[in-house]
Amino acid sequence: MSEELNQGCAPSECGTKPACAGCSHNKNAAPEEEAPKPQPKVRKVIGVVSGKGGVGKSLVAGELAVMLSRMGYRVGVLDADITGPSIPKMFGITEKAMGDGEYIYPAETDTGVKVMSINLLLENDDSPVIWRGPVIAGAVKQFWEEVFWGELDVMVIDMPPGTGDVPLTVFQSIPLSGVVVVSTPQDLVGMIVRKAVNMAGMMNIPVLGLVENMAYALCPDCGKKIELFGKSRIAEEAAQLGLPVLAQLPFDPTAAALCDAGLIETVDNPLMADAAAAVAGQVQL
Repeated sequence: MSEELNQGCAPSECGTKPACAGCSHNKNAAPEEEAPKPQPKVRKVIGVVSGKGGVGKSLVAGELAVMLSRMGYRVGVLDADITGPSIPKMFGITEKAMGDGEYIYPAETDTGVKVMSINLLLENDDSPVIWRGPVIAGAVKQFWEEVFWGELDVMVIDMPPGTGDVPLTVFQSIPLSGVVVVSTPQDLVGMIVRKAVNMAGMMNIPVLGLVENMAYALCPDCGKKIELFGKSRIAEEAAQLGLPVLAQLPFDPTAAALCDAGLIETVDNPLMADAAAAVAGQVQL
């Protein structure tokens, strides 16, 4: 005699009675769908992008987050540069992210900025992430959906350079309020800036403005501006694109040293403070 099942039928009978529709051993039963996690409570999301690497995008993203925090906003930083994460080091974060089986909890800096990066999940900070594009893009999406951000006024996303899988995933799956495009003065970068701006336009994401990094160096003796990459064309480029120039940042050895030491929250940068104020106004924070 076969053992009686809780669902009211034997495996051999499953599917022959109306009551069998929900049996666990009925192969025709529809699987239970996992309820989607609620969207993070983030009022505004700002992406920091560049068409190529080496322009100081992560520095701009970190300083933008710091300046917005100083303005009194609740700020988070999502480090989407999975293969080249530098945000945790800038903020002096050494502890790893924790989880409870449902959510991952971001690290929090001394001033209350919440940070999530792949380096907070790796056993060793110098372990390479050797993943293909779709896997990297999936990890970034998880950082948005499965990290418990709490309530934030603004999130800054440090995006990887280029116009590939990860930027596309961010543009399609995260409700961006706008992007800031980072460049340097070289002619080549002008073309790359236009690629990043055009991608944002194709995805219907507002471009909030341009930040030119490494625009000049200041002579330590006389204070004269030295244009190491030649004359800047950011004003002409911005005019052609119909975008504001948010800041032209000089080489700053002091700021670089503070970031290397994990002290980006102590950097004094009035130019980025003005840029942050302009961004906050544009997205109506």
